[in-house]
Amino acid sequence: MSPFSRTLLAASISAALFVPQTQAEAMLDDSVQELPAIDQCLIDEHEPEDPNQQPVTVEADSLEAISGDKATYSGNVVVVQGKKRVQADQVTLHEKENIIVAEGHVAFSDGQVKATSDKVTNNLNTDDVTLENTQYQFLCESGRGEAVYVSKTGKAVYEIEDGSITSCPEGDNAWRMLASDIEIDQNEEEATFYNTRFEVLDVPIFYVPYLTLPIGDTRKTGFLYPTISYGSSDGLEIDVPFYWNIAPNYDLETTLKYMQKRGVQLNNKFRYLSAFGQGQLEAEYLADDEKYPELEDRWGVQYTHSGIYQQAWKFHIDYSQVSDINYFTDLDSNIGSREDGQLVQEGSVQYRTNNWDAKLLSRDFQVLTERDNLPYRILPQLSFNYYAPELLNAFDFDVISHVTRFDTDAKGKPSATRVHIEPGISLPIGTTWGSWTTEARVLGTYYQQELDGVSDPDLEENVSRVIPEFRTVAGIILERDTVVLDNYTQTLEPKIQYLYIPEEEQNNIANYDTTLLQSDYYGLFRSRKYSGVDKIQGANQLSYGASTRFYDDNYKERLSLSFGQILYIDKANRLDISSDSPSNYSAWAVEMDFNYNDAIFYHGGIQYDIDTNSVQSGNSTLEYRFDKGYVQGNYRYVTREYINNTLGDSLGDLDAITEDGISQVGLLANYKLSRHWDTNVQYFYDLTTDQAIEWLGQVSYTSDCWYVGFSYSNQLRTWEPEFTSYPAAEPDYESNFSINIGIVGFGTQVGGISGSSDNSLGYGRPFFLNN
Repeated sequence: MSPFSRTLLAASISAALFVPQTQAEAMLDDSVQELPAIDQCLIDEHEPEDPNQQPVTVEADSLEAISGDKATYSGNVVVVQGKKRVQADQVTLHEKENIIVAEGHVAFSDGQVKATSDKVTNNLNTDDVTLENTQYQFLCESGRGEAVYVSKTGKAVYEIEDGSITSCPEGDNAWRMLASDIEIDQNEEEATFYNTRFEVLDVPIFYVPYLTLPIGDTRKTGFLYPTISYGSSDGLEIDVPFYWNIAPNYDLETTLKYMQKRGVQLNNKFRYLSAFGQGQLEAEYLADDEKYPELEDRWGVQYTHSGIYQQAWKFHIDYSQVSDINYFTDLDSNIGSREDGQLVQEGSVQYRTNNWDAKLLSRDFQVLTERDNLPYRILPQLSFNYYAPELLNAFDFDVISHVTRFDTDAKGKPSATRVHIEPGISLPIGTTWGSWTTEARVLGTYYQQELDGVSDPDLEENVSRVIPEFRTVAGIILERDTVVLDNYTQTLEPKIQYLYIPEEEQNNIANYDTTLLQSDYYGLFRSRKYSGVDKIQGANQLSYGASTRFYDDNYKERLSLSFGQILYIDKANRLDISSDSPSNYSAWAVEMDFNYNDAIFYHGGIQYDIDTNSVQSGNSTLEYRFDKGYVQGNYRYVTREYINNTLGDSLGDLDAITEDGISQVGLLANYKLSRHWDTNVQYFYDLTTDQAIEWLGQVSYTSDCWYVGFSYSNQLRTWEPEFTSYPAAEPDYESNFSINIGIVGFGTQVGGISGSSDNSLGYGRPFFLNN
């Protein structure tokens, strides 16, 4: 939660306005001084270290003085000193007691707060000030209130009786906080409330006997604002957070979350900062889930750390675990979302110098599905890399190496130890209009595989593999002023690459950390088809393509079009074979981005197979933006054959995922009806199953000091009995209606509009142009 302003509850009402006795005669000075406005924010204006030494200007209709007793200014009295100003019907200086009293419609301002009071008294000897029946308002931010009695007992300590505060504007009593006593210490930047009650439309909602709030940048221990929402899934939800400022570099936020249909969940977030970096530990615990009692206690934990020590050491930890695979499906969590198929559990320590680095890594996963295709864990990996740029003033030399231990709980799969070393040398040549890089590498890998209980007969216990790699890639940038489009600059950027990797039988090696990389225009010019080193795809191929870009007269990119393909000199290296007699050419890869007048945006990409004269995969997004919102339509398409040819058995049973590939459309729109009303709609539909994936409708109202959001969502969760029986399987949907209410003000908005993060397929901005 953002802290309150240090001007909270008239804390900046300054008694220094009333000058000491030594300056009393200055009140008679008839010099002219420009008077600041009573309701003007002056926080950024310069002020001397001792504002009390500034000259004082007094205006009044009349003055009555008794020497040695008192002086009374009457009628439209205006007293100004620096940023401070007082208006009153009467101002009296009691010389013997050294007390100043302002009475009758007293208006006060110091550039941060303005206040109106019936009476203001200032003891010049003790600098104590009292204000009676006061109404105040912040000048530099939203916030106002009232108090029966305000007393300043120190230079920065205020005591307020029967006071209130709200961020609502004048005349709006939507909500306010009231307290019998309020103590404000500006030095400690803390406000303490006693017998506090929260009211909505003058109706008490809840009561807190003791409450502390920060009024500055200093973090303070205390309760934060509660949030209230309602959903059909979990019923009424109430979050009550408590913040504990343990130390300057440690803090803890604990939240009690009541869910009507589940029970009470305890959530904790611990943060720290040390010489070794910064980290965070989050823990969530729900005892005896009442909605699913068979699951009993449910919990989730996540620990993250990142840091650099003495510039050379680098630390990283990311560890997450939950009690069951349906945790994110059933519960809202800060640890993950229901789209997560697995949780990573890894840690690493790295030492770096100018020419080499060494790293120790350990990685495991918690799989959140019931599939048998479990990933391998790394326990551990030790890597060493060496870099020698500009060797012999022209060549770059490097060595990549690692030793890795792989293990898995999957039945029928081997464990292994892998040793890999990969020296490489490259010759980069570059100018402002082009580049040409030639490199050669040698990939040497040794495997020791443990084959007890392994069902694959092709695997071998000891495997040594040495594969050379040669790659040369060049591109140029041509530029001209367009003829058809005035005031536009067009570039043409042709690019060509030759890649050679000899084909080698690798069926005797299991895939431990290998994944097929994305195939698009930019993937045409990679040197590898797979991540990792378990599968080195042979290549004897020529990649070629070009990009053209259009820039307006402000050098803003408006159109980008890229296209290319691969000529396989040895077509046995093709992965996307889709016919019985494949050609030597890959599918055409095309990417396009378009920005018209910063209002219409388009992004699209396709892979067109020339063997079957069909599209293998594609995606397209069109968006129209206007002052009050946007409308976006998107579509993605992948054939089942392409999935099967490229991913193979890595997905397991493909029938359990899709029957006829992927073909999905989406529509998203946002429109601001007025200054206060906002709407949001999202809809996604699967064309292969003729079923809606999910939809979300949302309406929210945000005033100057409070908000309310209404949302309804319907999401496809599972198929009954299973998708493998489609089309006989029936879709199982979960609908949820939510109401979220919160307050706005003092530089913060508590909570969030309901449903904004409850949908899985949210708004994305998939545009690569500089827009």
